[in-house]
Amino acid sequence: MSRPQDLTFFHQLAQQGNLAATARELGITPSAISKRLTALEKRLGVRLVNRTTRSLGLTPEGELYFRHAGRILGDIEAVEDMVASRRSQPKGLLRINASLGFGRRYIGPALAAFIDRYPEVETQLLLSDHPMELAAHGLDLGIRFGVAPDAGYHARRIASNRRLLCASPLYLERYGAPQRLQDLATHNCIFLRQNDSIHGVWEFLEGSRTRSIKVRSNLSCNDGEVALNWALEGRGILLRAEWDIARYVRSGRLRRVLEDARPPSADVYAVYSEHHHLSAKVRHFIDFLVERFQRIDHLEDPASEVD
Repeated sequence: MSRPQDLTFFHQLAQQGNLAATARELGITPSAISKRLTALEKRLGVRLVNRTTRSLGLTPEGELYFRHAGRILGDIEAVEDMVASRRSQPKGLLRINASLGFGRRYIGPALAAFIDRYPEVETQLLLSDHPMELAAHGLDLGIRFGVAPDAGYHARRIASNRRLLCASPLYLERYGAPQRLQDLATHNCIFLRQNDSIHGVWEFLEGSRTRSIKVRSNLSCNDGEVALNWALEGRGILLRAEWDIARYVRSGRLRRVLEDARPPSADVYAVYSEHHHLSAKVRHFIDFLVERFQRIDHLEDPASEVD
C-alpha cells in the first residue's frame, strides 16, 4: 500500500521531470532520489519512469500513479482544510492555473493583493495557453472562459465578459467596415486559435441558433497579445474579449464593427474540484475574485479597469 510520503515524493518527481531538480526541491542528493525511486518501483513491482541522462519520462504505469497521486493528495489537503475550516484566516499553498493574457493582466495582480490580505497563504500561479487538468497537476482551481466544467468540477462565475469585433481606424479607412456578418468573408480577419476552436470559423448567436461564418485570414496565432497588436497596426478585424480591447476602444485606437453581432460570451469562471468546495483558502480566494472583478474593464465605464 502506498504511503502519503511516497505519493508526495513521486508527484514532485514527475512535476520536476528530473532527479537534480527534485533533489534541490527536497533538499537531498540526486543519488538519494534515485535510490528512493528504485525502492518505490521495487515495492510496486512496476517501472514508473524511463530514465535518461537529463530527464525522466513517465511509463503508462507512472502516468496512472501520478494522476491518482495528485487526486489523493488533493483529497488529503481538502480534509485538513475542512477540519480547520473554522479558522478566520485561510492558510497554506494555493495553486492556480490561468490563461497567459488574462493571467498576466488580472490574476497575477489579484494574487498579490490576496496575500496582502491573507499573509499566511502561499500562492503558485501557473500560466498556460491550454487549460491544465486540475487533479493531475495538483491544482486548487483554474480560471476558465465561457465553458461548462467537466464532470466532477464546480464552477462559479467571477466576471461577465463579452466578445466584440473591432478594427483600427487605419484598416477601416483602407477597406471600409463590414455591414453584415457575411461581409466578413471579404475582409482580412485576424484569427486567434484557442483550445479546440475550428480554424477560420467565427460563431455568432442569432436568436436560439448559432451561425458559423467562414472568415479569411492571413494572420493567425495562439497568443491574444500578438493578435491584438496586429489589429492595432491595422492588419485586420479582430474578435476579442471586452476586457482586452476596452481601453483601446475608449482611446479610439480600435473601433467596434458590426456592433449588433452577438458572439457567444466568454464569461470568466473559477473552476475547482468537488472536494475543494469547502476549502477555506479556495473559498476565500474565489470570494475575493468576485469582489475584485466587479470592476473588470468594460466599455461603458472608463473607470472600471482593475488596478
